[in-house]
Amino acid sequence: MRIRPAAPGELPALQDVERAAGAPFRDLGMAEIADDDPPALQELERYRAAGRCWVAADERNDPVAYVTAEPVDGALHVEQVSVHPRAARRGVGRALLAHAAEHAREEGLSALTLTTFADVPWNAPYYARLGFRTLTGPDLTPGLRRIRAEEAAHGLDRWPRVCMRFELPDGGGTFGTLS
Repeated sequence: MRIRPAAPGELPALQDVERAAGAPFRDLGMAEIADDDPPALQELERYRAAGRCWVAADERNDPVAYVTAEPVDGALHVEQVSVHPRAARRGVGRALLAHAAEHAREEGLSALTLTTFADVPWNAPYYARLGFRTLTGPDLTPGLRRIRAEEAAHGLDRWPRVCMRFELPDGGGTFGTLS
């Protein structure tokens, strides 16, 4: 599995990855999430053009997973990480997060942040196993509060959601539990 920047022509394939990655939510009674539209091509292009959209490519160099991120309040906020079910449970998501973390470190950012579903096994419990910690009210930065408000307006608060943070170690070396 090779991690690299997304190419402009691959953005529709990332939408396909997103649709496939969303399908398992149906089994949890979250059909609205399974049926949610993937990010628009213009949104994916914005991340790609900014250098913050990376793919995990298979042996044919086709994307099987991707991550998008943007700086928020001194951290790199992981907007989306999606892994096609055929590539799941192989460390692909962890590798994408480690890549994003290395990018964050190079940019002088102190942490990775994300928002996710609290009770979905491949969401908050997974990130907690990687070393992310759940943030409570006083720990939420203004940017994270804004993101959560946008998510609530989109209807995501129908299911419990949390903000999480992974502090990046100083000085490089291994990336905690993500390497």
